[in-house]
Order: sequence, then C-alpha cells, then structure tokens
Amino acid sequence: MAGNLKGRHFLKLLDFTPAEIGDLIELAATLKRNKRAGVRTRSLEGKSIALIFEKPSTRTRCAFTVACVDEGAHPEYLGKGDIQLGKKESVADTARVLGRMFDGIEFRGFAHATVETLAKYAGVPVWNGLTDAWHPTQVLADLLTVQEEFGRLKGLGLAFVGDGRNNVAKSLMVGCSKLGMSVRIVAPPSLHPEPELVETCRGIAAQTGGAVVVTASVEEGVAGAHAVYADVWASMGEEHKIRERIDLLKPYQITRKMMEQTGRPEAIFLHCLPAFHNLETELGRQYPDICEVENEVFEGRWSRVFDQAENRLHTIKAVMVATLGS
Repeated sequence: MAGNLKGRHFLKLLDFTPAEIGDLIELAATLKRNKRAGVRTRSLEGKSIALIFEKPSTRTRCAFTVACVDEGAHPEYLGKGDIQLGKKESVADTARVLGRMFDGIEFRGFAHATVETLAKYAGVPVWNGLTDAWHPTQVLADLLTVQEEFGRLKGLGLAFVGDGRNNVAKSLMVGCSKLGMSVRIVAPPSLHPEPELVETCRGIAAQTGGAVVVTASVEEGVAGAHAVYADVWASMGEEHKIRERIDLLKPYQITRKMMEQTGRPEAIFLHCLPAFHNLETELGRQYPDICEVENEVFEGRWSRVFDQAENRLHTIKAVMVATLGS
C-alpha cells in the first residue's frame, strides 16, 4: 500500500491521496480474485462490526455484511429503530458506547456531520456507507468497474448525466480527478455542483493530468466519454421533488442516441442503482416518465451496472481490510 491506512476513517475521497485510492482499488481487485478462487484471508477474524443504517439499502447493507463474513468478522445491523442515535442519546455518546464494543463502525444516513461525529468520538475506524454529501464506497466500485473494462483509469473520460449536486456526482468528481481522468458533470444549470468543489477538483486534476468539465450541453459532455453514468433524478428524501425533477431532467435521460454520441463503440453505461429503467416499481407506475435511462440501454450491450453492483462488495471489503484488517 502507498501508505499504512490502518486505523484510518473512510469518510470522503478528498481525505485520501491518489496513490491511496489507487491502492484500495488494487486491493479490491485482489480480494475479488481471491473470492472467486475460493480463497479467504480472514483478515478480520474475531472482529465485530456495527452497521448503522438511517437509510435503507440493498447493495451497501449486503456488501458490508458479506464482506464481514468473508473476512471472519461478525456484522451487527443497527437500523433506525434499534438504537437511540440522535434521539434519546447524542451521536457523540452513541459513538463512545459503540466504540467500546465494536472494532469498526459503518454509517449510512443523512447528515454528513453525523458520520464525522462518529469518527471523532468512536476511537475505532468509521466508514461512510452514504451521506447526503458523499458516497465514497460507491465511487471505489465505479472506478474498479471502469478499470476492469479498459485496463486503466488515467486519461479516460467519464460523464455523469443528471443531478450534478448529488452525493454520487460530487464523489465521482473527486475520485476521477484524483486518478487523472476527465470527469464531466452534465446537468441543467440549476443542478450544477457548488463552484468551490469544482475549483478544488480542477486543482487536483491539474496535478494528476485529469480534467473537470461542468456543462448543460449533453453533446459537449458525453463526446469522447468512455463511460456514461446516471443516477435517479430524485435522491432518497427528495421524493416530493419527483415531478419537478422529471420536467427538468427529461432532456438528460440516457438513451441509445446519447450512448452513440460518445463516438466510442466501446463506451459503457454505469448506474449506482436502484434505477428507474422500466415501470416495474411502485413509483414507476405512478410516474411513467420517471426513467433516467432507457431500458434498451440498461439491458443492452453498454450496461455494466451489475458488475458495478458486485464491485461494491470487493471495494468495501478492501476498505475494511486496509483500515482494520490484520
């Protein structure tokens, strides 16, 4: 590893050097090969891991749970109704209690300040499974998927199309710029990321050979992109804005035409999931025009979304092994 990550928290990618992020991706690739070969390093043998979930999840919960079991740890799921976090007990007090009982803590929830407080007081590694501000474990999986497809990351182009202010778009902007990629945020002006973060990422990209582009133009944003990335148009907790977001983002739906506008037959489509690509969900039936990606793209030759979903397991495992493992 480019540095000893033992005991470190994993809250956002801005906290890590390009070499450290690259090493986590390489470790994830190794752990993935090991799992497929039936090899378990049991690096977390005897550890107990607290999994705090304010927000429900499929991939994050399952990935942390299976990663713990694969490496010999015991995962304990703590949902909203299971503990007193922020209700009868302060976050700081909860952190100090859990830190006395567990060897590591994962948090998936709303305010980023909550995971920061957990990290400040727990005394054990704390990992961000998602907050409203950042989604760093997702982006590690995204980058591993792109690397598997193209054999490298540096010099590649990734276009995120949709709500450029959300936690995935912001985390991608950081991760891609750290690793020398050209990252494009393609969104209507009202959904562009905050200028301060854009400038920070441009400063990083200037050091790594990457580039950061923020544009409202689909044609400009996807031209030459190796990967086109989408997320739902209204994040968890923003369901009341669905109609407004559909009207605003309909021109940014990922279509076959958009994939062809990359000019790259080898271009791939990525999505952090869950995705609206058909009407086989409750919200899909309620809002027939909610789909951020055409089913033809989601199910077509471009799609790597389920490779991406699997890679949540291997990259999350890498984070825990690197920061807590023997």
